[in-house]
Amino acid sequence: MRHAVRSAVAALRGAEGADWDARAGSLEWSCWETVEHLADDLFAYAAQLGPEQPPSDTEVPFVWSRRNPGGPANVVFADRAAGAAGLAQVLEACGAMLAAMVRTTPATVRSHHVFGASDPEGFAAMGVVETLVHLDDVAQGLGVRWEPDAGLCDRVLARLFPDAPADTDRWPTLLWATGRGDLPGHARRTAWRWYGAPRGAGGE
Repeated sequence: MRHAVRSAVAALRGAEGADWDARAGSLEWSCWETVEHLADDLFAYAAQLGPEQPPSDTEVPFVWSRRNPGGPANVVFADRAAGAAGLAQVLEACGAMLAAMVRTTPATVRSHHVFGASDPEGFAAMGVVETLVHLDDVAQGLGVRWEPDAGLCDRVLARLFPDAPADTDRWPTLLWATGRGDLPGHARRTAWRWYGAPRGAGGE
């Protein structure tokens, strides 16, 4: 988790002078909104692990709101006056929160996710996937290079996408698994989900 976020922050800091209002890849959101959404995801995953008795059927009840019509509904927003450096710092802080919660939460803990209850490892894997693929969205909009570590992609594919092919390049496979790219010999996905349930404990 920390490695994924540090890599993402480094990429963002290399694009401080870019147009942050540009559309992020195939998303309807701007690059700025997409990074805020990513930070909010990491914060929300950390929050799900926070209560002494994590919720089994709902999210922790924060108030989500939209700053712009059609924009993401978040708890976390970055101060535009702080610029791109401030936005990167917000992402870094939320990633650190999730990493800390994963490290300190017992592996036996389960908490709600819309795709099914998951454990700390599962929430870490979800956070990594969110980071890798949303940075790809943002990188397209900002015009910066982004290609994450293949080993990291392999780990999250194994944890969250058990139906993904194992004999293909890992980064293109993760993009394919999340509906963002083509993979030779496999139909492009028009709908997708991950499977965060713990393995060998009633999970996939």
